[in-house]
Amino acid sequence: MSFKPRSVYELLGGEESLRLIVDAFYDKVEADAVLRPMYPADLAESKRRLFLFLVQFFGGPARYSEERGHPRLRMRHFPFAIDRRARDHWFDHMCAAIDETGIEEPARSMMRDYFERSSAFLINRPDTIEIED
Repeated sequence: MSFKPRSVYELLGGEESLRLIVDAFYDKVEADAVLRPMYPADLAESKRRLFLFLVQFFGGPARYSEERGHPRLRMRHFPFAIDRRARDHWFDHMCAAIDETGIEEPARSMMRDYFERSSAFLINRPDTIEIED
């Protein structure tokens, strides 16, 4: 008998926890002066796409790819000026959403690890230097 590790999707018991994470995350994005300008006025489609992506990435149905093709995260995010500050805001909000949703170990660590690596990968602009007068 071989051991097959469970996916994050299975550990979470399906889609509902991912939907809650996405909702909590976008509540934070909506109030964030750094991130909000990168998103359209209506966040509904952004929320839907992130939800579909997370479901697929973490082991659920591949509806994201069926609808949009390969995720190509770096290409899709390149039009947005993502520096370390924006990345840090994004990552902090995602981690807070995971914590608020009550995601337990080992899924919590698996998700945080993925988000830490992928958000750093999406940095595409040099850090902004703020000069004080």
